[in-house]
Amino acid sequence: MFEIDLDLVKKYDRPGPRYTSYPTAPQFNDSFKSEDFTEALIKSNQVEKLRDLSLYFHIPFCDTLCYFCGCNMIITRNRDRIADYIKYIKNEIDLVRQLLSPEREVIQLHWGGGTPTHLTPGEIRDLLGYIKQNFKFKSNSEEGCEIDPRELVKDHLIALREGGINRISMGVQDFNEKVQKAVNRIQPEDLTRKVVDWVRELKFESINLDLIYGLPFQTVDDFAVTVDKMIDISPDRIALFNYAHVPWMKKHMSLIKEEDLPKPEEKLEILKMSVAKLTGARYEFIGMDHFAKPEDDLTKALHEKKLYRNFQGYSTHAGTDLIGMGITSISQLADVYSQNVKKEKEYFEMIDNDRLPVERGYKLTDDDLLRRYVITKVMCDFELNYEDVEKKFDINFEEYFAWGINNLQENIDDGLIVMGNRKFDVTEMGRLLIRNVAMNFDGYIERKEDTARYSRTV
Repeated sequence: MFEIDLDLVKKYDRPGPRYTSYPTAPQFNDSFKSEDFTEALIKSNQVEKLRDLSLYFHIPFCDTLCYFCGCNMIITRNRDRIADYIKYIKNEIDLVRQLLSPEREVIQLHWGGGTPTHLTPGEIRDLLGYIKQNFKFKSNSEEGCEIDPRELVKDHLIALREGGINRISMGVQDFNEKVQKAVNRIQPEDLTRKVVDWVRELKFESINLDLIYGLPFQTVDDFAVTVDKMIDISPDRIALFNYAHVPWMKKHMSLIKEEDLPKPEEKLEILKMSVAKLTGARYEFIGMDHFAKPEDDLTKALHEKKLYRNFQGYSTHAGTDLIGMGITSISQLADVYSQNVKKEKEYFEMIDNDRLPVERGYKLTDDDLLRRYVITKVMCDFELNYEDVEKKFDINFEEYFAWGINNLQENIDDGLIVMGNRKFDVTEMGRLLIRNVAMNFDGYIERKEDTARYSRTV
């Protein structure tokens, strides 16, 4: 069982990137245009070994507003609006498909939101069918979808399963009714259990449930009840997210009263209790905020050094080209990031003009590629061998990363990493604070070029 040192957590609890990319999204710029991404997609076919594809579809619509939500979402019950959006997603698929080699195969598919199951079962069948017609899928592809049990009927799940979706992710956040009312998400425990039973009955391969700590009115004792219930439900994976209260970025978060949020000391005690309970129940601590059963693919990827990190968080598939479709979606190719426009009107207009709906993006420099490799190794392998980096990039590690190595001494002294011969391993405590370790290798932080306001690391 993993015990958290709260004094260390307090010491390292500071703003920092989540490193779902490097450089991080604040470095993207609008000088990167649709034509740049079109060129990058064509170039991605011109390699000796074609990279597998990871497809992400953003379905932004929700029925009601959850006050804690940090996603890009649209609250609507206008079915015509949703039907129009599906039509344009199909048109975007057409634009992307003609730029890719027909030989390229999909190893990963994910629907996120918003709430993908705000679509009707018929709309789910239609869109999934169109995706499968236009892309070649590997037989072992990992296909996931985020669902909301509050507006779900069993036929939603049947439609997903028939369409090839084999993994389900669902938010729980907290079973406490007072907390649910404070964040405008009423989701009774029996409803969650019923939907989990349906998922298992339909033989989905994996289920992930999300918890959030730091929400209004949470206490250690009350949240312990939620964690115990979660362990009893026994999903394959559990994400334990820190609520980041950022009303300057998400205005609706101002509907949560700051005085109702747990005090910092209480919040850290909630974290400590939760981690102890989950690891005590045989969930392996993957890193940062992810837990998985020993037999889960995520755990296997961790031990086999095959873990990867992208805009969906930790993943089992490295070395893919991620292509995002729908508003706000982010794509990641070998040396390019691209993000779609945020408004439906612009999205529709660009697609009507046969242009990929790009708002901004970024072309990585040689320094970015080197630092992304290092940060990814730290975040995913939880170790770093200096000699491996030197062989790959033809540098002297100690000279190139002198600033970061100097900062690492604090991590060494505090037991976050253990040094060997020109290498280091991250401890369990270091995994919890892995963002802090990775920041030592961030060139934008080193050069004081990063002025973004990030969530806190714990």
